[in-house]
Amino acid sequence: MTFADKVIAYNRKLEYTGLPLPPGIRVMNPFRENPQALEISEAFYRKYYNDEKPRYLILGINPGRFGASLTGVPFTDPKRLEAVCGLTYEGKASHEPSSVFIYEMINAYGGPEKFYGDFFINSLSPLGYVAQTANGKEKNYNYYDSPSLLKATIAYIVQNIRQVHDLGVFTDCCFCLGTGQNEKFLRKLNQEHHFFPKIEALEHPRFIMQYRQKTLTDYIEKYLNTFRKILDGKG
Repeated sequence: MTFADKVIAYNRKLEYTGLPLPPGIRVMNPFRENPQALEISEAFYRKYYNDEKPRYLILGINPGRFGASLTGVPFTDPKRLEAVCGLTYEGKASHEPSSVFIYEMINAYGGPEKFYGDFFINSLSPLGYVAQTANGKEKNYNYYDSPSLLKATIAYIVQNIRQVHDLGVFTDCCFCLGTGQNEKFLRKLNQEHHFFPKIEALEHPRFIMQYRQKTLTDYIEKYLNTFRKILDGKG
C-alpha cells in the first residue's frame, strides 16, 4: 500500500470512540458531515503521498472549523487548497489563519511537493470539537480546554497516536505544534506510552498569526531550522 492508501483508509474509518463529551460540546467529523471532505482529502493524498516513502509526523491540536473540518486536510483551508494545491473546493473559500502560516512556511521550504514528501501533518485528536455559546452559535474548542473534555478524550487520543504511528512515519522524532498545553500533554503521554524517542515542539501557527505576526519570517526560519536539524541527521 502507498502512504496515500493508508491515510485514506484511516480517514474513512475515523470516528470518535472516547467517553461521552461534556454537555454543550460536540465532535466535528468532516468525513461524516461534509460530503466534499473525503473526496478532497483523497485527491490531496493521491497527489502528494502516492508512494511508499516514510514521512516525519507533525502533530497539531485538533481540527478547526474553517480548515481541516472543511477540506479534510490538516491546516489546509479552502483558499490554500485551491490556490496552492490546485484542488477544487465547492463553496465559500474560507480563511483560516493557521493555514496561512503553514503555507507560507511550506513555500519557504520549497513548495508542497517537497514539504509533503518529507512530512505528514495530523493532530493529537484528528477530529475537532465545538462548544455552543450563550447565543446559540458554535466556537472552536480544544481537547484540553476543559478538564472534563480532556478526561473524555485521553483514551481516544492515545489510540489515534498509535494508529498514525503505524501509517508509515519515521518514529525517531515527532514534531509538536504548540509549545503550551499541546506540548505538555503530548510529552506526558509520550512518557507513559513511549511513542517517540524525541519530540521537537514549535509555536502553534494560530499563536504566531494572532500574537507574533510582525515576526512571522523569524518563526518560519525557526520551523525550517528545526526540520533541517532532524532531516540532516537522517542523511
